[in-house]
Amino acid sequence: MPLFINRDQIFAHQVHLLEHKLRSKEERILELETENAILHLRLSECLGKLRRDHEEETLNQHQHHSNAQKTTQLSLAKLLAEVQAVKQDLSELFAVFFSFSSELEEQSKQLLEKVEQASCSLNGHRGDEVHSLQADVAALERSLEEEREKCRAERQRRKELHNTLMELRGNIRVHCRVRPLLPFDYVPSSTCGSRPTSSEEVVSVISNDTVMVNCIKTVQNKMFEFERVHGPEDSQEAVFQEVKPLLTSLMDGYNVCIMAYGQTGSGKTHTMMGSQLLEENSGPQQEAQQGIIPKAAAELFRLISEKPAETLTVEVSVMEVYNNEVLDLLARDAQGSGAEQRREVITDPSGASQVTSLTHEPVHNASEVMQTVGGVLKRRAHCPTLVHADSSRSHLIVTLTVSSKSPNARALARKLQSAKTEMRRSAQKEWWSPGCRRANAGAHRSSNDHLFASTPSSPCRSPSHSPCPSPRPSVSQAPFRTKLQLVDLAGSECVGMSGVSGAALWEVSCINRSLSALSDVLGALAEQRPHVPYRNSRLTHVLQDAIGGDAKLLVMLCVSPTQRFVTESLQSLGFGARARQVQKELPRRKNNTLKVK
Repeated sequence: MPLFINRDQIFAHQVHLLEHKLRSKEERILELETENAILHLRLSECLGKLRRDHEEETLNQHQHHSNAQKTTQLSLAKLLAEVQAVKQDLSELFAVFFSFSSELEEQSKQLLEKVEQASCSLNGHRGDEVHSLQADVAALERSLEEEREKCRAERQRRKELHNTLMELRGNIRVHCRVRPLLPFDYVPSSTCGSRPTSSEEVVSVISNDTVMVNCIKTVQNKMFEFERVHGPEDSQEAVFQEVKPLLTSLMDGYNVCIMAYGQTGSGKTHTMMGSQLLEENSGPQQEAQQGIIPKAAAELFRLISEKPAETLTVEVSVMEVYNNEVLDLLARDAQGSGAEQRREVITDPSGASQVTSLTHEPVHNASEVMQTVGGVLKRRAHCPTLVHADSSRSHLIVTLTVSSKSPNARALARKLQSAKTEMRRSAQKEWWSPGCRRANAGAHRSSNDHLFASTPSSPCRSPSHSPCPSPRPSVSQAPFRTKLQLVDLAGSECVGMSGVSGAALWEVSCINRSLSALSDVLGALAEQRPHVPYRNSRLTHVLQDAIGGDAKLLVMLCVSPTQRFVTESLQSLGFGARARQVQKELPRRKNNTLKVK
């Protein structure tokens, strides 16, 4: 009995729990139905709002489209009106054009009739005057040809007189330039105890051709005479004016060499290159500071410009003699970058020296020359010494080669054909008369053609403006090849003065040996020895064409004015005195014929 009661209670309790869960589920269902109703309500509101927005947007688009269509129609109507106006203007313009063309045609007919009448009167009354005028023109052309022949003869005579003058002055000329005092002159030398350390000026210019050295040790002044002596006050232009005549000899077919000789710091590079060569600023001040090399290049191209009838080409090469080796500064490696390459010096069968595989760059003006030279100057060997902080340790040689070529037959025929064409054009332009074919339709054509055909050389403006110049000067002139060598030698001071050691000591030894070889060559020429030792040094071997034969050589001695460098100054002046003693045989112009391929 008790067990049964407990089971009923358990069942009743479970029923109660199930009823409670059922009520909670029903409440939850009611809440969800309420939320669903609320969501349906919100959805209906959103749909209504979206429908209203869509209707408003459609209405706005329709209004905008209608407005744009109206604007386009108005613009199109305006353009159509403007097109109609332009068409009306064009029709009026065509009407005016046709009226003007008819009037112009009528006036041209009247003018042609007047010209024909005038030509008839001229042909009837002034025919003899035209013939006489043509005869005068032919006589003037003959006289012009005679004057040209005289001019060519006078040019040849001028060349002979100029070279005779250069021979009288000496094929080897020696100039001296005394530089002014510089800041490093006041620094006493500490390498040689016996050398005076005073910065007193002991080298002075007495006259235009005399320099004096006050020797304190010997208590006796030494005098040196040269062709020209420049003092510290002389400008770069004054120095170049004395060098300038040599360039005329270059154009006459002679090899020319200008070299600067002296100790380190005596002004050689300043004399040859100039102080502001590497600076980028340009102007009158830089031009005034230019040395012999840039000024000589400018003068050379000026002389070439005065000979337009000749075909002249100029090539530049730059090399240095360093430790008795010839280095090509313009050489390039396989990648195209600059790389110094060693070259050999040989003597060809004609006795001239040549540098094998030397790089030659064609140039067309002085600016290209200086750009080429300035681009390789940084490759030149330099080393600081006690004398100068940037002393050059090699001999720099800049060579300008001038070549001319004879015109071939095809070029000459082309020139003659162009001259004939120009003559015909000149005949039509300059000798137009009322009887020409433009004014006369057919009646006077044959008579005028016969008139102009009678004297083919007459149709020119004047004898000095003949359209067909004589080609004989360019044909008769023989081809030639000359060299202008501009040399900046290394310093000639002693080892004790430079204070170098190690590898630089070998550089000084090679420099002094090459300069000694140069002195030996000049001594052999002065004593007229049968053998001249050109091959004792690469420097003299390279400059063999400039020192020997009929070449023109100018040595520019650069000396310091102070007591500190008096020994080196005396050595340089003694070198110049020995060079002046050279008496060479009478020069003969060499026409090195080029092989025209």
